[in-house]
Amino acid sequence: MNKNERPSFLKGKGAAVGIVICFVAVIALVGAYTFSNYQSDIDEQTAKAGQQAEELTEDMGTDSADSTEETTTDDIVLPEADDDLVEETEEGLQGQSEEESSTENATGESEGETGTDEGSAVSTGDTSGVWFSEDSVLAWPASGAVIMGYSMDQTVFFQTLEQYQYNPAMIVSGEVGETIGASAAGIVTNIEETAQTGTTVTLDMGNGYSAVYGQLSDVPLAIGDYVGAGETIGTLGEPTKYYSVEGPNLYFEVLKDGEPVDPMNFME
Repeated sequence: MNKNERPSFLKGKGAAVGIVICFVAVIALVGAYTFSNYQSDIDEQTAKAGQQAEELTEDMGTDSADSTEETTTDDIVLPEADDDLVEETEEGLQGQSEEESSTENATGESEGETGTDEGSAVSTGDTSGVWFSEDSVLAWPASGAVIMGYSMDQTVFFQTLEQYQYNPAMIVSGEVGETIGASAAGIVTNIEETAQTGTTVTLDMGNGYSAVYGQLSDVPLAIGDYVGAGETIGTLGEPTKYYSVEGPNLYFEVLKDGEPVDPMNFME
């Protein structure tokens, strides 16, 4: 046997190894080719996705810019006001203001004329047409006699109050509903309602003298009215709770410069 000759089984084994190597090489080439194609597809899809994202972003930016431009534009036109409606509204407000002003003036004049608030002070009217002095004479103010006389130097007994007090006025009895006339001419300066003397009227008789008539009702006068001597001031009303025991009476007070004086000093 020739030493340089190899056994036949070795030849067959080498052929097998060569086939295997060729097969592996083919698989490697196919794999490389497949991977290359796969990688190309991935890159292509990634590029397309990036391009789509950019386009979408640009579209969104454009829409946002358009929206901002629409909402911030200076070309928005507001509806114009109806000139007729504005004019009617202004006229209505002006008329309402004038009506309220007229009502306030009327209310003020009414309050000034009646002076019905208790304790209210009213400005003195024109007394140029009246004149009273220490020598003047007063007419008797009511139909009855004196129940309690003026007394500021000592107290007198008030039956209803059951106590002694000073009395700055003359209390004259009378009949409910009888007419009370002015004892002297004067100008009405105050008409008020008090708990003690009820409806009370004050006349400025001039020269610092005033006469106060209390316990009245149905007074037909207003502030500033001139009342001649003997003219009606009102009617005699029911006595207040301060004079319920004394019965119906006229509260008659004379003042000189705001201080009470004895009315009997001026009686006929």
